[in-house]
Amino acid sequence: MYEAGPSDADLAAFGLTRADVPDEEFGVFPDAWPAFVTFNALSTQWRTGFGGAVGLDYGVIGDVTTFLGFSKKQTATLFPDLQVMEAEALLVMSESK
Repeated sequence: MYEAGPSDADLAAFGLTRADVPDEEFGVFPDAWPAFVTFNALSTQWRTGFGGAVGLDYGVIGDVTTFLGFSKKQTATLFPDLQVMEAEALLVMSESK
């Protein structure tokens, strides 16, 4: 979700075009689906500093999960999973610098 794929120049170096690279598909376990949907919906809610993203804006999580139809109890349950995804996304984003 946050890792850029190869550039057109990178592909051309191997004689490939964007059409030669299939879209990457992945599965999500059903019990992780609420956290995944929430994380995806929060994709524009990153707090940033001079060095880039520093974390999600936790202040909007309740509103977003309400919009998605989750109860407060469901939000509390998915929050730890959301933090794991946030930490991994921050790691991936920091590797691209």
